[in-house]
Amino acid sequence: MAAPRSSSRQLLAQLPLSLRWVWEAHRGGTLALCFVTLVMALLPAGMAWVGRSIIDGVVKASSTGSEDDRRLALGAIALEFALALVLLGGRRAQTYLRNLLRATLGNLLNRRLLDKAQLLELTQFEDPKTYDLLQNAQRDAATRPLSLALATLMLVRSIITLLTLSALLWNIAWWSVIPLALSSIPEFFFETKISGEAFALSTGRTQDSRRLTYLEWALTRDTHVKEVKLYGLAPLLLDRHRALYERFLSEDQSLARRQFFLGTLFAGLSSLSFYVCYAAVGYRAAMGMISVGDLTLSISAFRQGQGALEDVLSSVAGMYEDALYVSNLGAFFAIPTTAPAPRLLPARVLPPGRFGIELQDVSFRYPGRDTWAIRHLSLTIAPGEKLALVGENGAGKSTLIKLLLRLYEPTEGTIRFGGIDVRELDVEALRARLGAVFQDFVRYQLTAGENIALGDVSRLGATEVIDQAAVDGGADEVIAALPKKRETMLGTWFEDAQELSGGQWQKLAIARSFMRLRSAGGEGADLLILDEPTAAIDAQAEFELFERFRKFTEGRSAIIISHRFSTVRIADRIAVLEHGQLLELGSHDALLAADRQYAHLFKLQARGYQ
Repeated sequence: MAAPRSSSRQLLAQLPLSLRWVWEAHRGGTLALCFVTLVMALLPAGMAWVGRSIIDGVVKASSTGSEDDRRLALGAIALEFALALVLLGGRRAQTYLRNLLRATLGNLLNRRLLDKAQLLELTQFEDPKTYDLLQNAQRDAATRPLSLALATLMLVRSIITLLTLSALLWNIAWWSVIPLALSSIPEFFFETKISGEAFALSTGRTQDSRRLTYLEWALTRDTHVKEVKLYGLAPLLLDRHRALYERFLSEDQSLARRQFFLGTLFAGLSSLSFYVCYAAVGYRAAMGMISVGDLTLSISAFRQGQGALEDVLSSVAGMYEDALYVSNLGAFFAIPTTAPAPRLLPARVLPPGRFGIELQDVSFRYPGRDTWAIRHLSLTIAPGEKLALVGENGAGKSTLIKLLLRLYEPTEGTIRFGGIDVRELDVEALRARLGAVFQDFVRYQLTAGENIALGDVSRLGATEVIDQAAVDGGADEVIAALPKKRETMLGTWFEDAQELSGGQWQKLAIARSFMRLRSAGGEGADLLILDEPTAAIDAQAEFELFERFRKFTEGRSAIIISHRFSTVRIADRIAVLEHGQLLELGSHDALLAADRQYAHLFKLQARGYQ
């Protein structure tokens, strides 16, 4: 994937943005760094002037033998020593302030990246382009904005240094500024070009870099190792990893070689111009046209001036490179969010009590796709009704659940809760009335108790409620077997953590949903959604779970997705989906009597138990 090109105007827009971020991260540190930079900008000219005073003073004192002249020479040396201490302190201060700003700015931007991520919709997270933007933004957040701000300060510092050194040289060798400047320009354009190529290389390989990371993950994580060893996948994955790595290495080496050889050539040109000026001034000193102190001043000014000029050009080139990377941050922050349009009336909240759900001619299509995941679906779920969703993989069951949870917005049609269009309802208040166990439930690398309590974070420390939710969800035996009970860290990421089986993790996820049913206030969630809730647990645990399920969902609505007909037959009605459309709807007995798709699937599964 080729990296996007940025216009000069777009790149210049990144500078005030970066400066504002640095200012917001630490105002005191920013002001201090500006002050130190100003002092450091004036020091080279000051030390060059003092150096000339020392040389001329020593020469004069040696010729006159005057005690006053010797004291003046020694005073100049003491002044240079003081300036050297200021220079040393300034460098230390710059290092400290840069580290301070790097830490605070990195924290500020990472928090804003996470805040922005929470505003994105699920469909945006499912888009690889969004991941590219997020990955690029995360990679550059901690360094590039600060680097751009520091390059700006370096540019200002170098310009001040150049002006003060030029003023010192005006009466000695004003013409020397011209060859020194001209010799640095080719190197500037070369470094700018290399910066653009490096950015294009880095940004253009974002997806392949993620693929490289995935291959490393597949080769090293316990979740993959079993199949990697069983199916002998290591040679294949290693070959693909090696091919990507070698391609990256070849591209980087090619860029580094050109940077080395051409950079050396242009640096040699700058050195040549320096020694030409050096020879010309040395000749004037030998002819007695300028003093030895003037010669010393000129040499120091040439060397420091050329360095300052190179700093000016490299700062501009660095600013160009940094601005390219900062634009990645801007691109991520600019991702549109599907926030509801401003409304004249505030968002509505469902009134207390049970509610029905109505889907009217609902259709949904994933962004960038031509096919419909849900098409012209109309369905009503009465308050307290238990509805099961049945269908082959890809029939639209999970998509329908995500629409009901407002993780997706319908492309067409209307969904109503309690007679109110979901687009008029406050999203957070609505989700507080819902509970769900997903097929791809999350295995939080937290304690066992926290894995349950996350179902109602407002009561993260309510141990009695957590313990009861564990009993309700069948996870109490899992917790009892852990070395530190509910305080045991789970997973494999951290030290002293305990890994669980798939069925044990699923019991914790079910207990997490029961935590929502027991939420504060006594009412709990009004709708419970179970997406393949028993896929990883045994038959006995499944039976016990649904006995508890019947108890706790009495009077509440529930939607169940399952491929086990022993599970779905407990529902009041069963909806059969096919290609995103409602194919059949009715009770278990009615659908068997109709002898259509549901009956066919039921008989196939029943035959497997005979």
